[in-house]
Amino acid sequence: MSRRKGFTLVELVVVIMILGILAGVAAPKLLNTSGQATDNGLRQTLSVVRDAIELYAAQNGGALPDCTSTGADFRAALEPYLRGAFPVAPVGTNKDEDVTPTTGATTTADNATGWMFNTTNGTFICNSTATGVDGNAYSTY
Repeated sequence: MSRRKGFTLVELVVVIMILGILAGVAAPKLLNTSGQATDNGLRQTLSVVRDAIELYAAQNGGALPDCTSTGADFRAALEPYLRGAFPVAPVGTNKDEDVTPTTGATTTADNATGWMFNTTNGTFICNSTATGVDGNAYSTY
């Protein structure tokens, strides 16, 4: 009597069910990790640019960098204080390097560009009304 080699249908179904259960448990954890990495990357990028703004102000008698409509002058002013190119915003509607200037006591995101800079008080934020995995608005990081 010859015996066939291979798996039975029942064995294959059991293995597929086990893999499905493992994927159902692991997928949400992997997706959340991705969101946390994005949030932490944004925080780090903001820290680097804010440090560059402080260095610029320290070397220019407390004056903040100029910022016009797209922020090209702002990016050029900070270039000597950054390693590499000016960063692109990793989140939001406009994931670009453009900077919207604003004035006044507060800075509120409007999704117009990747970044927003308050020329009155030096506040630099991610110009996004979206929220991170912690539920806080990206503009508050």
